[in-house]
Amino acid sequence: MTGENNNSSSEVSVLDVENDDIQSVKALNAAYASLTDEISQVIVGQNAVIEQVLVAMFCRGHALLVGVPGLAKTLLISTLARALRLSFKRVQFTPDLMPSDITGTDVLEEDRTTGKRVFRFVHGPIFANMLLADEINRTPPKTQAALLEAMQERIVTVGEKDYPLPDPFFVLATQNPIEQEGTYPLPEAQLDRFMFMIKVGYPSADEELEIMKRVTGSLETSIEPVLSGADILSLQRVVRRVPAADHVFEFARDLARATRPDLPDAFDFVREQIQWGAGPRASINLMLAAKARAILHGRYHAITDDVREMALPVLRHRVIPTFNAEAAGVTTDDIVRRLLEEVQPQVQTAV
Repeated sequence: MTGENNNSSSEVSVLDVENDDIQSVKALNAAYASLTDEISQVIVGQNAVIEQVLVAMFCRGHALLVGVPGLAKTLLISTLARALRLSFKRVQFTPDLMPSDITGTDVLEEDRTTGKRVFRFVHGPIFANMLLADEINRTPPKTQAALLEAMQERIVTVGEKDYPLPDPFFVLATQNPIEQEGTYPLPEAQLDRFMFMIKVGYPSADEELEIMKRVTGSLETSIEPVLSGADILSLQRVVRRVPAADHVFEFARDLARATRPDLPDAFDFVREQIQWGAGPRASINLMLAAKARAILHGRYHAITDDVREMALPVLRHRVIPTFNAEAAGVTTDDIVRRLLEEVQPQVQTAV
């Protein structure tokens, strides 16, 4: 990265400093602090979840939030939308939801001047900067697949026409892990399109007390927008310019490859507990996430500890455990944590 260490004002415009990488990192770090301050007015705790959602956004990725009901998954996403100057749509996924309910459809209209009938495309809720797919596993695979092209190509194809989606575009989906009746597990191909699977856990005792006081009190909050769509696009370009040493790339590669049981040098526990490992998209996302995390924490280069911190949300949904592992109660998180113990970088670094 290039740039001069010039003194800057306390408020840095992202677009004004994009060509100065050092100042751009400072701008992204300041934007992260401002966003977390705004979100914390509504959301208590969940700092790791907030960081991972923002990392995914700054990497141009999508995120799947998994947690039991009542943990403010939907509230977190809607609050984030209020803190950004982005168009926002929410779709409640239900068993009777059709693909056209998400993407939109052609409707037949009559031109009053000529009397001819013509088709006009009516845009669906997917045509927004941020789409909240609430309880995505409650709709059949046919409707879930309506998001596949949009998540990967950022376009929607209807008939013979392609309709580009607004830029930036994010899918933030929620899923309830405990209710299995009447749900449809996401296909592995679609899970792989999500950069992160983020586990949303229970609050601590002190955090739950604060939540109770806020919800049952009369305090009203006002969320001020922090970033615009143009700012986010600029910051996404900054993330890709963050440097990393070769051993950091090699560590991310080795972690992803260590999940593959058919490789000759696979660990014995990997052969026993993993049916299918992560593909190259995992190692790519590990590096992108490491770069974003580095500058969110005010550093100008990514290190192996950044890769470690991003390993769980990147890998947990890309590792398919064997039947024996599931029967023994071994989760993908357990497998990834053991891999982090076994796979060591060639050069040790510290945050």
